[in-house]
Formats: sequence, C-alpha cells, structure tokens
Amino acid sequence: MGIGDLGSALGGLVGTVRQDSLLGLLGALNEGLLVLDPALDIVAMNRAAEALLGRPAAELSGTPVCRLFGERACPRDVLEETLRSGMPIVDYQTTVDLGGGRRGHVLLRSAPLRALDGRDLGLALLLGDVTEVTDLRKLVTGRDRYGRLIGRDPRMRELYALIGDVGGSEATVLIRGESGTGKELVARALHDSSPRANGPFVAVNCSALTEHLLESELFGHVRGAFTGAVSDRRGRFAEAIGGTIFLDEIGDISPVVQVKLLRVLQERVVERVGDNRPLPVDVRVVSATHRDLEGLVASGRLREDFYYRIKVVTLRVPPLRERREDIPLLATHALERFVVRDGLPVTPALAEPTLALLMAHTWPGNVRELENALDHALVLARGGPLLPAHLPPELRSGAGARGGPSAARPPVHSAQERDLIEQALRATGWHRTRAARRLGIDRSTLWRKVREYGLEPEE
Repeated sequence: MGIGDLGSALGGLVGTVRQDSLLGLLGALNEGLLVLDPALDIVAMNRAAEALLGRPAAELSGTPVCRLFGERACPRDVLEETLRSGMPIVDYQTTVDLGGGRRGHVLLRSAPLRALDGRDLGLALLLGDVTEVTDLRKLVTGRDRYGRLIGRDPRMRELYALIGDVGGSEATVLIRGESGTGKELVARALHDSSPRANGPFVAVNCSALTEHLLESELFGHVRGAFTGAVSDRRGRFAEAIGGTIFLDEIGDISPVVQVKLLRVLQERVVERVGDNRPLPVDVRVVSATHRDLEGLVASGRLREDFYYRIKVVTLRVPPLRERREDIPLLATHALERFVVRDGLPVTPALAEPTLALLMAHTWPGNVRELENALDHALVLARGGPLLPAHLPPELRSGAGARGGPSAARPPVHSAQERDLIEQALRATGWHRTRAARRLGIDRSTLWRKVREYGLEPEE
C-alpha cells in the first residue's frame, strides 16, 4: 500500500481539497503518517512511515498498531482517548520497532478522523523520529538546568551564573525565596560546584525543632548535659566538617541560638551543650529563608549583626509565577522522574487543555505544588494521558488562575494569612495534609505556620 492507497483512504475526508494537492502534502511530510481504523489496525501509511519502520505498507496493512511498539510501550490508552473524546494528543514519546531488531524513539501526535456525517473513521497518527535527539538529550538539556535545578527563564539563567561565580568561594550565602521554589536545590548546587564537593552536605530545618533541641542538634551535647542526654552527641556542625551545612528557615531561630551561631560564623568554633571546650569546625554555612528578614530586624526578633553575617552573598530564587514558560519543562521532568519511581513503561502524555490549566495557575506552592499536582494526576490517569479531570480540584476550578480570586496572596506573617490557614484547617477537619494541599504549601510549612499563629482545633 503506497502513497496512492493512502490518498484513497483519506480522499473522502477532504471534500473541499483536490486529491492531488493532498497527495503532494503527504508526500512532502518528513514525519511518518499512519491511518488507523477504530480498532487501531493500520489502514494506510505514507512513504516516510515506510522508511521509518523499515517495512512496506503492504506488509503492515491490517496489523494492530500495538505490534509496532510492543505491549509495554504501546500508546493504546492515548489512542483510545483520542477516539473517545476527539482530543488530540501531542508530544507523547515512546519506543517503536524500526525493523531489523532495532528499537528507536518516536514522538507521537494523534488526531481523530471523522466523516462528513459524523461517523468515526479512526485516527491519524504522526510519528517523528527523535532517536538521535534522545541520545543527545543530556548534552542539550545542560542549557536548561544547573545540578537538579530546572529552567531556561532568564531569571534562572542568571541564578545559574551566580551559583557558578559564588560556588568556588568560601563566602557565607543566604538563599531567599518562597516556600517550594527549590532553595535546598540551590544550596546543593553551591556545594557541588565548590572545592568542598567531596565533603558532606548536611541540611538542618531550623523551624522543625524547639530552641533547646535545635541547639543540641546543631552543636551537639555531652553526656548528662540535660535529662535524656545519655551519651555524647557530635552535632551537625561537627558532621559537616570539610563540607557544607545548610540551615533552612534561618529566620525562625531564637535570639539565643542566633548568638551562638554568630560566634560560629565569626570564630569557626562550636561549644557542645554542657561543655565549654571550643571545637574548631571547618564548615561553609549556607542558609535559606522565605521570611522578611528586614522586618524581623526592625521588630527586634532578629539580631542586626547576625543578619549581616549570614547575608554576605544573597541569591534569590524566583517564584514559579514569574517564570511560567518553565512550567512545561518542569512538568516533563517531574513526570519522567515519577515514571522511573513507579516503574511505568512510558511517560504519559500531557493533554493541551491540561497544560493550559497548569500555565494559568498562580502556584502559591511553587515547584513543589506543581509536582504534587502532577503526581495526583498521574495516579488518577492510570497510565493514560493526563487530562484536566485528573488534576486537583483547585486547578480544575480555576482557583489560583491569573486574575482569579487567589491571584493576590496575603502577606506572610499577617492576620490575613492566619485567617486563610485557619479556614483551610476547618474546611478539612484539621487534616493537615489536605489543608496543605488546599493552600498550595508544603505540610512542614503548614505545621510551622500552625505553631507560629498558635492555632488549635476547637473542642
């Protein structure tokens, strides 16, 4: 079956276009084109498809299309969704049999074919050979990432450049950005690009511990220093010797711990709880916060000398709403990771209406919220394409869309923020995971906010 047979198969669908014009168009295509009937059997194909698959059309006529891909890589769900909903699927990547025992990577696009009277005639399937592109992907994507950071937005490229400039120094670095933007990834990138890369990277969430426990966690303690101290403890600074210690949410520490950290930053020594002997520590300090440190200094909750000591160099991580063009890239990367994690055969397609909803959302929870939304959709899609119905309710309803009711976020550490959090907790029966998802923030962030505002369920 050659190009003439393909024209006969499609001629009845384009009553307003001359058949020779259609044939010329199909002959000029570099992509392989398959025509499938409603049972997903191959009806016709163009010469580019014959060349790509390494077999003549006559040999494949009437063959179930899944035989080309193999059952594990066959996009059956995607194709059936196109037949069922009429929704085209774009940029679905999978592997296909190229003939001669070779496998290759193809990028698929599907479109329904219907008669003038509305009958379903099957669908058209375009196959683009991306085998070489896939093999070179690691080289190409280097421009769009730095370590585990993903993004090609100019703000991200500027951040990559700063990380490269600062990474080789010993300067103390403060990373600023909203929750969920990837501040720890920036800290890891700084560590990996530094002369300390072969040393330990030790991360401490300063907001997760009380003042007493944080002091012991950071500096260590000796046996008998307090009730429950049944043995000596080195502390995280000692564990990070020769490497980097990352102090996340540095704005939440108490004045007492600030004083002790200030000495560490100035003299590079620590004293364990219950011990007055100084212990030298060769550690680079990188900290991060989402809080308004200048406001904390003005209110007296943050020491001014400590503030200037931790911000020798400041890096800002842009929120996702300021770099929306990175959303497709981030979504693809997240789905690929989830596919590997769950052992799925192929990465599911992201339908265009789904991507449109992702692009319209304001993402108060930033990259973390985006990944959570995609993980939610992946579970409901059951291996099929990710459709709008698979997204969390707040994305489907348009809440948080640009210009929508959630576009303006309440100021942090404000009465409006407290009220918003309390409303979410009440609406979810104080289920913190659901409330965090509703607010678009991480569960640990919600827990910190609950403690900050002294929120408790009503009896």
